[in-house]
Amino acid sequence: MAESTKVLLFTLFFLSFSGVYTVTVAVVEDHPRCLRELKDSLIDPLGSLKSWNTLDSSSVCGVAGVSCWINSDERVISLELQGKGLSGHLPDALKYCSFSLHHLNLSGNSLFGSIPSEICSWMPYLVTLDLSNNSFSGSIPAELGKCTYLNNIMLNNNELTGNIPQEISSLRRLKVLCLSNNDLSGSIAPFFQD
Repeated sequence: MAESTKVLLFTLFFLSFSGVYTVTVAVVEDHPRCLRELKDSLIDPLGSLKSWNTLDSSSVCGVAGVSCWINSDERVISLELQGKGLSGHLPDALKYCSFSLHHLNLSGNSLFGSIPSEICSWMPYLVTLDLSNNSFSGSIPAELGKCTYLNNIMLNNNELTGNIPQEISSLRRLKVLCLSNNDLSGSIAPFFQD
């Protein structure tokens, strides 16, 4: 039995004895599932994700655009899929790469639809979010202000509309914010503060 399963069972057993019945279940990281569902949800006319066909029989760390913390660890730290000709919506499959995924670069593709408001709950330790040069529309989710580790946000050259969320100015680690070539309005407080 896996160590994490033992811990969960012990916790449930303890909670049932102590009379506390509220149980919160976090999404369990499953990197092969994350990549398989990501591949299945995107349109890939150039075959850029062809090497991902082997995800059931080989390491997730050996496929195109994927970097891991340590190859033997199988935890994805970075998805670098810029300019791959991909199209479709940003899928919720990303939640299965959640806690170790620090860099997401999907720039220069043909992705569309809204940026999911759940993005920070899916990937709470995200450092770089690059969705530039796509066709994302709708507003920038205010929930981006909950991605407290973000250093870089690149959303330029999309079709985003509405106000720039003030919550972004609360990101104390933010160094790069690119929002140009959208149809955004308003301003945000300076974020280069001590």
